[in-house]
Amino acid sequence: MIDAALINECADPSLKPAIIEQFVTAAGSDDPLAVTVKSGGRLILVPKATSTEEAMAIMRQYAGQAIVRVGLTQLPAGVGVKEPADLKPDFVDPCQNLRKGTAMFAKVLRIVAKWYGNPTSKDVFPQIFDDAVYAWKTGEFEGVSVFQAEDPGIPIEAPQQSDQTRPAELVHGEEATPKDVQPETMQDVRHAGIRIDLSRIGGQQ
Repeated sequence: MIDAALINECADPSLKPAIIEQFVTAAGSDDPLAVTVKSGGRLILVPKATSTEEAMAIMRQYAGQAIVRVGLTQLPAGVGVKEPADLKPDFVDPCQNLRKGTAMFAKVLRIVAKWYGNPTSKDVFPQIFDDAVYAWKTGEFEGVSVFQAEDPGIPIEAPQQSDQTRPAELVHGEEATPKDVQPETMQDVRHAGIRIDLSRIGGQQ
């Protein structure tokens, strides 16, 4: 599991720690030096890097020819890089990789959430998250290249992971579930005072 202190220090603040842990577990790696290379949908076996220099050498060898993923978040190394020489060691620095990877994943989440109509229901978020992870792994969502796509810039309103464990609390200002509200509502109705002024009926003043 990814270190909580690393998340607090380096990860994108728009994502809750529980979501970041889920993301790294589902799409990332425990090894900050991990380099994954795919070409034509097939995994290319590369030597396991044991140093930053070895990881950089593998990245530069395959960048531009294959899909190269790097580090804790398996960040796509080729995005925005025109020449292999442009690849920097911060790709395999745990903090920098987490910072860049979670920021990019947050953008992917916003793209997917926008496609769903930016729902606020906590029941929808797991599907949005799953689709975002799939988009992260494939680089596409509904025909859109998510890494190159423009950031919608819309905050993710759907409650994230940890909210689902607190059904009795209000989530992002939403009402509690109808099951929670109904007994109190019925009780309020029974004990409510008279709201219509009947004192003037029958000529009474």
